[in-house]
Amino acid sequence: MTIRVLLADDQALVRASFRMIIDSEPDLEVVGEAATGGEAVGLARGTRADVVLMDIRMPDMDGLAATRAISADEDLAGVRVLILTTFEADEYVFQALRAGASGFLGKGVELSDLLDAIRLVARGEALLSPRATKALIAQYLTTPDLTNAPAPALTSLTERERQVLVLVAAGLSNDAIAERLHVSPWTAKTHVNRTMTKLGVRDRAQLVVIAYQTGFAQPGA
Repeated sequence: MTIRVLLADDQALVRASFRMIIDSEPDLEVVGEAATGGEAVGLARGTRADVVLMDIRMPDMDGLAATRAISADEDLAGVRVLILTTFEADEYVFQALRAGASGFLGKGVELSDLLDAIRLVARGEALLSPRATKALIAQYLTTPDLTNAPAPALTSLTERERQVLVLVAAGLSNDAIAERLHVSPWTAKTHVNRTMTKLGVRDRAQLVVIAYQTGFAQPGA
């Protein structure tokens, strides 16, 4: 199955470079290009892209606002946003995930890693660069008012699902969770999916946000 990719960046040369790289892959296809956040939202609706490669700093509407608009649109529930930017600042990582992004990478990423990231996000996984992951945790450590927020439906989780939530927040993949809990990868994936359903989130990135925001997961634990 071909993964449909929408490029959102205000630099035409950057978009052209990404298009050439992505279209060279047999399982990936660029279905549109946007120079502004507003265009990205419109094209996301028109092209039904699976993944939007979203820059943060764009005219008209920035990438964070565009990500929020896409995430809030029920008709675009299947669209994943992968933030790709030169600005890996703490504030951007936190805002991007809060906006509904499924991943966050710096533009200095290796091309092979970028292509793998698109595939990963298209599958509903969450992806952050190591620097961005550290930045996210640092944001929670230095912003007390964002912790211990009301836990949305956490009481509905089973003991196993609570364990899974903590492991997802620690950055573990389904395979790693399966190994830690001594279950099959399929069972681990089922637990993760049920946890997302109960908490009403789109993907693993949002599980991470909820886990730390509610204080359920603790940085360094």
